[in-house]
Amino acid sequence: MADEERRGGRGPRRERDNNREERDSEFVDRLVHINRVAKVVKGGRRFGFAALVVVGDQKGRVGFGHGKAREVPEAIRKATEAAKRSLVRVPLREGRTLHHDVIGRHGAGRVILRSAPAGTGIIAGGPMRAVFETLGMHDVVAKSQGSSNPYNMVRATFDALKHEDSPRTVAARRSIKVSTLQSRRQGVDADAVDA
Repeated sequence: MADEERRGGRGPRRERDNNREERDSEFVDRLVHINRVAKVVKGGRRFGFAALVVVGDQKGRVGFGHGKAREVPEAIRKATEAAKRSLVRVPLREGRTLHHDVIGRHGAGRVILRSAPAGTGIIAGGPMRAVFETLGMHDVVAKSQGSSNPYNMVRATFDALKHEDSPRTVAARRSIKVSTLQSRRQGVDADAVDA
């Protein structure tokens, strides 16, 4: 009887592990930066590694994480776990670009993100490109001004993405219908084409 209970205890755990693997398989991770640091000790130097990883499901969720360890794979694993814990959802227009232009800042890093027409592609530097690819964005124009430190660039990009609003949230905030908001936008787009 005790043996059956023990087997029964293993079953759900194995099932839970399978669910975790399925959930992990939906995410795409990109290694952005690895930093090697040295600690000077009596016998010489001890090397450690710090990794910056961006994780996303390519459907509008993305997160970043930082991990430190003595070995590179372990640092990457820690960073990936941290990134999965810090996922944010970003509203995308037609599932491919931003709803509006936005500016993000972190420390000395400053980034400008602009929505782009279909077929533009991802025009962005290294750390920002990793964020957009894992997010599932297909068309965006981005410019980094200020610090080129990958940590600051990624954090500034996330700051910008957090300020991104969808028409639904704007309509709810202003107590109007989404269709009214969209019709105004189409009128503005038509005026821009005429000019």
